Amino acid sequence: MAICRDMMEFRPSIRRKAAGWSLMGLGVLGLVLPFLQGFLFLALGTFVLRHQYIWAHRGMGWIESRWPETVAKVEGMEQRLVARVGAQWQKLRGLLRRA
Repeated sequence: MAICRDMMEFRPSIRRKAAGWSLMGLGVLGLVLPFLQGFLFLALGTFVLRHQYIWAHRGMGWIESRWPETVAKVEGMEQRLVARVGAQWQKLRGLLRRA
């Protein structure tokens, strides 16, 4: 299945790239070290980088075809986390404006 660049939504972000590559690095270490779950970190790194790179988008498609329920849960957790951080950010901005 070929994925067209037009179908992918790019969201360039330095923070997401740094977090994703950090998780990928932990994943590579986890493949060698017995106390880290390498595949888990590689999958999370791919999840974080899915809107940054076409190869991560393709990898996410493979992971989603294998474990669709798990990917749906992780995406739901991501949405809740983004909403929670956004709400906290708005509260902090409101407090800073009052001061």
